[in-house]
Amino acid sequence: MIIAIDGPSASGKSTTAKGVAEKLGITHVDTGAMYRAVTLGLKLSEISPDDEAGVCQYLSEIELYFDANNKIRLNGIDVSHEIRSGDISSRVSAVSAIPEVREKMVIIQRRIAGEQNCVLEGRDIGTVVFPNAEFKFFLIADIDVRAKRRLIELEKMGETKSISELIEDIRRRDQLDSSRDHSPLIQADDAIPIDTSQLTINEQIKKIINHINHNK
Repeated sequence: MIIAIDGPSASGKSTTAKGVAEKLGITHVDTGAMYRAVTLGLKLSEISPDDEAGVCQYLSEIELYFDANNKIRLNGIDVSHEIRSGDISSRVSAVSAIPEVREKMVIIQRRIAGEQNCVLEGRDIGTVVFPNAEFKFFLIADIDVRAKRRLIELEKMGETKSISELIEDIRRRDQLDSSRDHSPLIQADDAIPIDTSQLTINEQIKKIINHINHNK
């Protein structure tokens, strides 16, 4: 069984997907973490997203996987904390728009999910990665709510930004994600939309679990 949860940045995908996976006792694949890890790796390797040859060479050499604790590892190193920084958040859309990066990530995602029941969250899971997923959901939220959520994430890492800066960052990322040529952020025709603006995480999880249980 494949459960696809898509949506824009800070709509609640990752936490909700993790909770749904725990409730169902299946694997959670955080595809956003994969793109963030590649973004971090390119930054550390001083490879520009515009350097097509450099990016392709880098992709051919990396090892990217989730360990037994579902931590994302890049070449054996746990980068789960580093990839959540504001700097990586500001860079990831440009890297995610690179066709070769998306192709590489899709191969890994399909390999992981092809071996087990999974909840996958991202921006193109229900449209490109697993268009035949048994269940598809598309999370949305008001931009002010999303900015406040992002601020909480940054503060946990010892970083901060103004709400106005975060709103502008999110608007810019939404534009990049939805307008890219390769696998843009769009809602699948058969996905169920869920507005998480006024929902707690537990309410989001419960809404998805109830739908799955009623439609198995």
